[in-house]
Amino acid sequence: MTTPADLVTPNMPSWCPGCGNFGIWAAFKNAAVKQGWDNTNTVITAGIGCHGHIVNFVKLTAFEGLHGRALPVASGIKMVNHRLNVFAFTGDGDCLSEGGNHFIHTCRRNHNITILLHNNDIYGLTTGQCSPTSPHDFKTGSTPQGNPDQPFNVLSLALASGATFVARGYSGDINGLADLIIKANDHQGVSVVEILQPCTTFDKTHTHTYFRENCYQLPPDYNPTNLNQAFSKAIEVDGTKLPLGIFYQVQKSTAESEFPQISSHPLVDTPPSIRNINDLFKKLR
Repeated sequence: MTTPADLVTPNMPSWCPGCGNFGIWAAFKNAAVKQGWDNTNTVITAGIGCHGHIVNFVKLTAFEGLHGRALPVASGIKMVNHRLNVFAFTGDGDCLSEGGNHFIHTCRRNHNITILLHNNDIYGLTTGQCSPTSPHDFKTGSTPQGNPDQPFNVLSLALASGATFVARGYSGDINGLADLIIKANDHQGVSVVEILQPCTTFDKTHTHTYFRENCYQLPPDYNPTNLNQAFSKAIEVDGTKLPLGIFYQVQKSTAESEFPQISSHPLVDTPPSIRNINDLFKKLR
């Protein structure tokens, strides 16, 4: 049974006061306690960015990859031991810029991992430059005249890439986000959870007040198996209103189930064998 004390590390969070990462941290820990995630059954990976510091503040087996590489690390861990719960923490810059290639291929292969994408519309760790989700004309230190680029829509990109669970949460709704993380992990296949969060230091537009006033939950009669409807909601532009919840969820074969070497049992259960390849070399002479 996992307790809050089991997840405590000697390190105090170093995020700026009010940072949305605090809410994500709390939500994930609450989910871990409720579900019994611990070092015997769970691994977390992270990329480079403010989000990546979470590996220092949750006492779980963790690996911080290179910039944009949280997803291939998570996919590799899952393929070696698919009994594990595998969570990939990544940011809008980390995942969609340096890691954009990995994101689309992780989605299309349907690796059975949960991607928790911290989206604050900016590169917070490196002092507030534009990220791939920064709005057009958004003024930052790197774009003082306004961002000339059009932003990615995280959810529509995930849907188009083949993700089988696509959702959005808000870091200030800790209980709701914890529940969403649990549902994402329970899903068999790749789960993409975009988490809206404020960067209190460098983004004075997308604040906690902004999200509280402009976010709403998808209605109870919403059908998450309808791909066209999911796309429509993902790109919804109704003033500044932002829907939250599970946009899309379907069951398809996972990447791990497609490989006969690991479909029936994890690779870690297969003992290494030593083969004599002298005859093979003789054939190649």
